[in-house]
Amino acid sequence: MNLKIYQLDAFTDTVFSGNPAAVVPLQAWLSDELMQKIAAENNLAETAFYIPEGDKFHIRWFTPTIEVDLCGHATLATAYTIFQYENYQKSLIEFNSRSGILTVEKQGDLLELDFPVDNLQTAETPQAFIDGLGVIPKETFRGNSDYLLILENEEAVKALKPDFRKIVEVACRGVIVTAKGNEVDFVSRFFCPQAGVNEDPVTGSAHTTLTPYWAKILNKNTLSARQISARGGNLTCQLIGNRVKIAGKVAPYLIGEITI
Repeated sequence: MNLKIYQLDAFTDTVFSGNPAAVVPLQAWLSDELMQKIAAENNLAETAFYIPEGDKFHIRWFTPTIEVDLCGHATLATAYTIFQYENYQKSLIEFNSRSGILTVEKQGDLLELDFPVDNLQTAETPQAFIDGLGVIPKETFRGNSDYLLILENEEAVKALKPDFRKIVEVACRGVIVTAKGNEVDFVSRFFCPQAGVNEDPVTGSAHTTLTPYWAKILNKNTLSARQISARGGNLTCQLIGNRVKIAGKVAPYLIGEITI
């Protein structure tokens, strides 16, 4: 069996930056075991698989170790693949997923995700995060999948040198660490060894958590964001009711074939 595969860098217009994702188009689902093995072999933060469903698509996302409920950068990469390589003529793509209906729309030279907003609750900071990050946050919140830690400034976020052996002790998908930005509205980093990725370069889904927090703090609904990982990536985020629109660019890197 041969399968087409694309590798693209999301939330950037330059290869070797942003967040790489693999995209595998299918006509029917493979077994969960086989999709997980392909994702492990790719060894990227996410591999997205999709199938056509009438005039829509169904998307699933796998890290090297688990299937996840939501992934922004791989959804952006999948939409780029469909627009660019699958001769899709409409300006909006609708995906069915484990997180409900998601859309991606062309907005000039950007692709814009439309995701459900996360639900944040004030939380105590797990001691494993304090030990693993070496900081005590100003505030801590718990979302549906992740913790959100607020630090004093951008420099404090940049300076983090996590001990992933400690962070992995907390039962969650991962931990988002954020602060007000020097040149953008806010910056962040995302650590998720629990999902098999120590630090994710640019995390679209984390911005469903970050956007409502910073929209309230900064009293504005359209925000500029940068994830300050080693690769780095830029996002534009807009809070609209209980939805978050997250826009960015995609840089294609590889087109190939899997032989199984």
